[in-house]
Amino acid sequence: MAEKRPNILWICTDSQRWDTLGCYGNPFVKTPHVDQLARDGTLFEYAFTQSPLCTPSRGSFLTGRYPVTNRLRQNGQRCPQDLLPITRILKDHDYVNGLSGKLHLNPCDNRLLLGPEWWREPEDRYFKGVEPRIDDGYDEFHWDHSASIKHKSSAYTQWFKARGGKSKGGPREDCKFVLHGQPTHLHQATFCAEKAMEFMEAYAGTWHPWLFSVNIFDPHGTFDPPDDYLAPYLKRLDEIPLPPLVDGEMENKPFVQRRDFASGKMNGGKLSPTEHRIIRAAYWAMCDHIDVQVGRMLETLERTGQRENTIVIFMSDHGEMLGDHGLYIKDQYLYDPAIRVPLIVSWPGHVQAGARSQALVEMTDLAPTLFEAAGVPRHPGMQGRSLWPLLTGKAPLNEFREDVYCEFYGANPSKDPVKKYATLVRTRTHKLVAVHGRPEGELYDLTADPGEHRNLWFDPAHTAVKAEMLTRLCNRMAQTADPLPERVGVY
Repeated sequence: MAEKRPNILWICTDSQRWDTLGCYGNPFVKTPHVDQLARDGTLFEYAFTQSPLCTPSRGSFLTGRYPVTNRLRQNGQRCPQDLLPITRILKDHDYVNGLSGKLHLNPCDNRLLLGPEWWREPEDRYFKGVEPRIDDGYDEFHWDHSASIKHKSSAYTQWFKARGGKSKGGPREDCKFVLHGQPTHLHQATFCAEKAMEFMEAYAGTWHPWLFSVNIFDPHGTFDPPDDYLAPYLKRLDEIPLPPLVDGEMENKPFVQRRDFASGKMNGGKLSPTEHRIIRAAYWAMCDHIDVQVGRMLETLERTGQRENTIVIFMSDHGEMLGDHGLYIKDQYLYDPAIRVPLIVSWPGHVQAGARSQALVEMTDLAPTLFEAAGVPRHPGMQGRSLWPLLTGKAPLNEFREDVYCEFYGANPSKDPVKKYATLVRTRTHKLVAVHGRPEGELYDLTADPGEHRNLWFDPAHTAVKAEMLTRLCNRMAQTADPLPERVGVY
């Protein structure tokens, strides 16, 4: 009998920046389980998503292809029926696949079809059923798009109601931008973990390998951790640093939407230093709660005897500005806080333990990595590169890519057509953002200015660097050309 392929527990959070875990150097958070996962595996210091928005990012790492290549470059866009996620291919190689939580390859509402005044319509008109599906390869599909229970048919909504849950609490008295969140036993992260645990228990001891996608909605805004997770932070609120913002840095930012909160405001109200700190504390508390659920899933793997034959991935689809540069959420910002994410891979006895890689990696690299680890032939449409040689010590741990590439092609609606398209290339030492249709752009010396505060686009002293980075960006854009269909003849 052929040797069983490895199981895959793929944990993906939403909007979690890289610096939100103890193993990435955050001294405030309490993330012992993810920290232990890093000690048991390999942590990537410089992992980048290919878009700061959910749908293009998720389509990219699930296929190993760039958003523009996938024709899946926007939130709210219908997914091409021929998109080929890794789960669909693994299904043909004996895998049984499950999902809990968010997928977001297809639109989760139809509000734009209701016309320009869709917002006047009741929500029941544009939240209908579950996210439409393509042939995605999932055998179990415990879908939920968010923690709001607006989607009446979502598995989380049904789970929540069966436990007597009620609607989310209102704003906190000390900060109206933070809500009283659901308690742990009713939380969407708990739901996602428990569905994964049930799946792992069901398939323990079976011959078929499995992949389970755990798609936790947190720490995506709205900021709403369980109250008992936020409470410890409130006791040391004055210790929490304010978001960094350098005077005058917003003056030459062509790709920053100057929303109300761009100067320290959110949703029409100016934020006080205390409110900034409470928001940051709430975000970290949500990360702490995620860690507890990760611990429960890892304990289930151990208890069912499956840990030794299971690849565990911990990552996020994109980041969160969290007040950096005076901005919140992510949208079309290509600063590191919006696109740099945690990435940890663990498989006892196969992946290097306790290793920390400073290589530049992309989320496109995950799909080919998992294929190589599972002994599945690489699909010819993939554009990413396998990390397996780095993970197993067969290639230098800190050498991989010369640069990473990111794109924003109308990923969110905008009334300003100029602000719809931008591309980025980032090396170890510099970052360049081209805003297409405008003469301005952004250029940063990451050695002298790691926080990306001083835009050097018009600095004469950096003309040569800018030209080199623009050439590099053109090369990367050309490389997004679809490798499909395959060439089968000479001519």
